[in-house]
Amino acid sequence: MGVKNQPLSALTDNALRRYLASLNGHRPADLYKLVMGEVEKPLFKTVMEYAGGNQCQAAEILGINRGTLRKKLIAYKLLDA
Repeated sequence: MGVKNQPLSALTDNALRRYLASLNGHRPADLYKLVMGEVEKPLFKTVMEYAGGNQCQAAEILGINRGTLRKKLIAYKLLDA
């Protein structure tokens, strides 16, 4: 099955397994923060592009409020403070 035919959850599972295997027995630290940062930033960037920069539309698409979206956009340097 090609990458295009795999659900996002399967791609994520594969990426995490490869990452953990690459640690060669070392214990990961702050894995949750690492994964969320790797996933959230492109999620917000892509949705903002899809919404044409409209924060209200992007927040609605994401199912979060606009204030939370702005906070994340600033944190990921996707929006000027």
